[in-house]
Amino acid sequence: MSTAKDEARALLDKLPDDCSLEDIQYHLYVVEKIHQGIRRAQTEGTISQDEAERAFDRWTAR
Repeated sequence: MSTAKDEARALLDKLPDDCSLEDIQYHLYVVEKIHQGIRRAQTEGTISQDEAERAFDRWTAR
């Protein structure tokens, strides 16, 4: 398992040398949101594609 510092280093290695601090912050934010989503899916479970489409249809039918 990699540490947060390892992930940050790997991210920095993938970004271009001329990226801004704002670019780095954005990419770190996205990585953290992905981790949060994975943790949430593991603890709360997921729904099927059909269930998601039905829910989306209900939300957009208003």
